[in-house]
Amino acid sequence: MEKSKEGPEVDISIVVPLFNEEESLAELAEAIEDSISGTYSYEIIFVDDGSTDTSFQVIKDLSSKKEQIRGISFGHNYGKSVALQAGFEEVRGRYVVTMDADLQDDPNEVPEMIQMLKGGLDMVSGWKKERFDPISKTVPSKFFNYVTRKAAGIHLHDFNCGLKAYKREVIDNIYLYGELHRYIPMLAKKEGFSRIGEKIVKHHPRKYGTTKFGLSRFINGFLDLITILFVQRYFQKPMHFFGTFGILLLMVGTGINAYLAVLRLFFNKGIGDRPLLFLGILLMVLGIQLLSTGLIGELININHVKKQKPKIREMV
Repeated sequence: MEKSKEGPEVDISIVVPLFNEEESLAELAEAIEDSISGTYSYEIIFVDDGSTDTSFQVIKDLSSKKEQIRGISFGHNYGKSVALQAGFEEVRGRYVVTMDADLQDDPNEVPEMIQMLKGGLDMVSGWKKERFDPISKTVPSKFFNYVTRKAAGIHLHDFNCGLKAYKREVIDNIYLYGELHRYIPMLAKKEGFSRIGEKIVKHHPRKYGTTKFGLSRFINGFLDLITILFVQRYFQKPMHFFGTFGILLLMVGTGINAYLAVLRLFFNKGIGDRPLLFLGILLMVLGIQLLSTGLIGELININHVKKQKPKIREMV
């Protein structure tokens, strides 16, 4: 029988996105229960992002034994951000915690993170100061965190740590897609939740399976960083971005063509074979195109498209 979101509020909702983690789920559920049971009421929402193993069957078995455990299964793999968003839309907790399913995050960190939220923070991000990951993952991660820290103006050491805790209103006011799960602190800050803290957390070696990290995720992460920086600055007024460059190019192109017109009209010099003429025309055309792009952006901004949601295959 499917468990509905409608029900009594709990203290903590723990959202766990996963892909092919069948071996670790029962152990993780037990570790979570041991860490907070008796202190807080809670629920665990496992989001199976299109696993090809028996992960969701394990989740269904756990759900049948524990009323606190719920599950969502996607028809295919959408990515971690979409999985987290699906979980966020189902939470009933006053506080929301996210963690990975590979047993590298330690549930025993959760109570202290909740206390930090109660102390006035909007969100708490984990910092895996001592990591048990291969160098192929740690070196790109350090570079990524350095660039993101400078670009975002948020002093966190580990933006990509899966273990984070939020007040409910934070996740109610953000929307994740693409690879934006890495930039939740930036999204939260944009929505006015600027009290962001950090906690050094334990990091365990991977016990089962292999890491899903790859070069494509690293590249996509940086592309999404560029996207979010652009959106944060120009989403409300795209014309301010495109219009500025458009007017600049249009003015330069017009100036070049005006100069050539003076040469032709007052000095009777030929201009038809001059590269400068083609440059002036090109700059004017590009300027008009950028201005048009800004106008189209304004129209799109007014008429928001509906957010795409994943096709959920099954829920328990």
